[in-house]
Amino acid sequence: MYDFIRMILSFVFVLGVLVFIHELGHYLAARWRGVHVDVFSIGFGKPLYSWHDKVGTEWRICPIPLGGYVRPHGFADPEDVSEEERATYIEGKTFHGKDVGSRAIVIAAGPIFNFLLAIILYFGLFVTVGKHSLGEPIAQSVVADSAAAKAGIQPKDTIVKIGDINNPGVENLVLYAQQHPDLSTTISVKRDGKEVVLPITIGSKENNGKKVGQLGVQLAINIIAGKPMSVGGAAVAAVQETWNVSKKTIIGLGQMITGQRSAKDLGGPIKIAQLSGQVSKGGFADLVNFMALLSISLGLINLFPIPVLDGGRLVFYAFEAIFRRPVPKSIQERAFQVGFALILLLFAFSMYNDVTQLSWFRWLTGHSN
Repeated sequence: MYDFIRMILSFVFVLGVLVFIHELGHYLAARWRGVHVDVFSIGFGKPLYSWHDKVGTEWRICPIPLGGYVRPHGFADPEDVSEEERATYIEGKTFHGKDVGSRAIVIAAGPIFNFLLAIILYFGLFVTVGKHSLGEPIAQSVVADSAAAKAGIQPKDTIVKIGDINNPGVENLVLYAQQHPDLSTTISVKRDGKEVVLPITIGSKENNGKKVGQLGVQLAINIIAGKPMSVGGAAVAAVQETWNVSKKTIIGLGQMITGQRSAKDLGGPIKIAQLSGQVSKGGFADLVNFMALLSISLGLINLFPIPVLDGGRLVFYAFEAIFRRPVPKSIQERAFQVGFALILLLFAFSMYNDVTQLSWFRWLTGHSN
């Protein structure tokens, strides 16, 4: 019960901070570009608590902690608004009354603030506890009759090479195996201070009609503790880490799309909640690192060129800036419908992945090990 409560509290804290910073980006950019903001909401549903600030913005705390939103004044297209509503507009303060550059800045500010948050979080970690790094993967357990077992890999072996890849790390090791089913190669391990070279034929299994390689070994992550860095060094390292994580995230998503990596790795709210609870056990530093990773993911996802997301609106604004006219209303409406359907499908798929990984579901379907 204590673990469940910690998981929920960690999830609400992590998601609440990320959403607040994202929406704060939209809010501050709107204020900068002279757009009045009607509502700033954290969460969805009927407000639990709300108040108005001195400039008239309504701030809301709502019970469903799965997002939030900022509603700029006059955000709806003018032709979609009644004359009575347009009559209530504050002159010069509407979103659609601004030039396309200002509108783009307001929309882009949300994802940008997510990247800035990641940089700040990494900076705080690096300047206080240092930059931790992942060491070589260690075999925690070996599946009987698997490729690893047949090769002679033993628990506590440190894997230092596979094929022609030195120091592969956990991610590259798993990816190499997935991409090379039934390949005969060698794998080098450190055992009792000595390096041992073992011949191995990578195993395989069917995944959506495609062969995927597997080693049959559960890996432990060897974390190498760092040392506190100088302010300047931490600032540079924080920017580099945000850039590197962004690249890896994009590459990982591309590998899911092309089938190089299983789409089952894609998680939704349940998985995020579980991971929030798990990392909170490791202490505040681990939770902060996890928040930085999620903040980068949130920023990237919102930049996808899907119309209901910030990235889709930016595509429309780019068209408007280039051709000096907005995208036709009929095309925008159809694009938003398709985009909304894609988001629903993505959410449903991630939720399916989450549920099928739960122990009780695997027990009900007879897949419990």
